[in-house]
Amino acid sequence: TTRPDEAAALPETLPIFPLTGVLLLPGGRVPLQIFEPRYLALIDDALGHGRWVGMVQPVTPARDPVPDGAAVFPVGCAGRIMSFAENDDGRYLVILAGESRFRIREELPGRNGFRRVVPDWEPFSCDLEGGPEPEFDRPRLVRAARAFFTARGLDADSRSLDDLNGPALVTWLAMACPFGPGEKQALLECACHAERAATLSSVLELAAHDGPRRGGTP
Repeated sequence: TTRPDEAAALPETLPIFPLTGVLLLPGGRVPLQIFEPRYLALIDDALGHGRWVGMVQPVTPARDPVPDGAAVFPVGCAGRIMSFAENDDGRYLVILAGESRFRIREELPGRNGFRRVVPDWEPFSCDLEGGPEPEFDRPRLVRAARAFFTARGLDADSRSLDDLNGPALVTWLAMACPFGPGEKQALLECACHAERAATLSSVLELAAHDGPRRGGTP
């Protein structure tokens, strides 16, 4: 069950940061470089209210900055600011640590240019539950990941595939691999960790057959 202190700590309102193609999952971390005034204001506000930020994707992929009022997917992931630095030019460098997914219950009036929502945490209470490591087909996932990296000419740290525990491996692959926005949203919305591992394996297997693309490092 969800620990009472964790449930109580979840905020009743949440500022959201719409960004195409960025996936944050519980247990994962994502770096952000903030320079737009509305998102500088969002970070300032979050730092004074529990350090919570909700990452969501716009329904229609858009380059940053996402237009004001753009429709967003109803499911996102909330993270807490675990690292913050300000550059000489005024940019903020932030690392978010994923805590729990949420469903948008309603959108509130904006504040200082950024958007706010009322999150519904209950559908994803499993994100805060402890318990044994979930079971999934790890050999299939590792095979699919290696085939994907080879097909795309990506340079991956093989030690991560061999050494990361189950949840960390699934989270790392889902967040780091260059999937499209739709694939990332599907991975975010998986009901449980085992379902995400199976979905991720299928996505990697299908993508490996698409042919080589420009290389890089996930």
